[in-house]
Amino acid sequence: MIEATHLTKRFGATVAVDDLSFTVRPGVVTGFLGPNGAGKSTTMRAIAGLVRPTSGSTRVNGKAIAEHVAPITELGTLLGPDHAHPGRTARAHLLALAATHGLGRARVDEVLRLTGIEAVAGRRVGTFSLGMHQRLGLAAALLGDPRTLMLDEPINGLDPDGIVWVRTFLRSLAAEGRTVFVSSHLMSEMAQTADHLIVIGRGRLLADAPMADVLSRVGADRVLVKAPEANRLAPALVAPGVAVTTVAADELEVTGIDAATIAAIARDHDVLLHELVTHTASLEEAYLSLTDSALEYAAAAPAA
Repeated sequence: MIEATHLTKRFGATVAVDDLSFTVRPGVVTGFLGPNGAGKSTTMRAIAGLVRPTSGSTRVNGKAIAEHVAPITELGTLLGPDHAHPGRTARAHLLALAATHGLGRARVDEVLRLTGIEAVAGRRVGTFSLGMHQRLGLAAALLGDPRTLMLDEPINGLDPDGIVWVRTFLRSLAAEGRTVFVSSHLMSEMAQTADHLIVIGRGRLLADAPMADVLSRVGADRVLVKAPEANRLAPALVAPGVAVTTVAADELEVTGIDAATIAAIARDHDVLLHELVTHTASLEEAYLSLTDSALEYAAAAPAA
């Protein structure tokens, strides 16, 4: 479990994190979202003990990370790709980390296999691609078999196979009862990976809710209906809680009932359907609606 309590961090006159409180619970994948400059990296570094809060506190599994006897068995972190000396081999880097906690070579070999870089374990890190750097970072995060994982942009630079592997692996770790806290700017991937979302903007909390609740804030699902006799179908669809909008002579937009119900009503009224398309609110839409007023860097609209 990760806890942030009234966390505040100032850098001179700049407030990077502003009275931020949340809890990341075990058993689910929690996504951490926010625009550039929102304070995500500062928050994660404070949790990892790399940044000292101006006020407030952070705890991992009940204690500040520095109070744990064996920190890497409690919290595994990936906070950027540049985490290893370029002159070291991948295996040497992991062996050095393992030695700090009395972990043996067998565990190093295990995480090398697990992350798919066993074949390049003898190569110097400076020769690695971004994707290989990310895999090495994940291997380091997993080294202590930690109860909690905190990953910043873990799929950055990975190929499609690697992205699917990370997604599946994170969900399997959460299913084991571990705490998984992951930041990403890729909304489509986060939508497939996270169960719960924490969204911040300008250092403040904007949302802390299950994925479904965040999506519901954008609006109900819409069903686009195409039928030659849409004008005859529309009155049959009207009911309490149902909204029917005529988009074109042969097209309706319906909210409040699902496509299966619309199909059944059309059948009962002998109306031929050409198309039924359900539009579900996307995480990208929900994210943009949440963070619109919290953007630190907003581009101007292109000239006409």
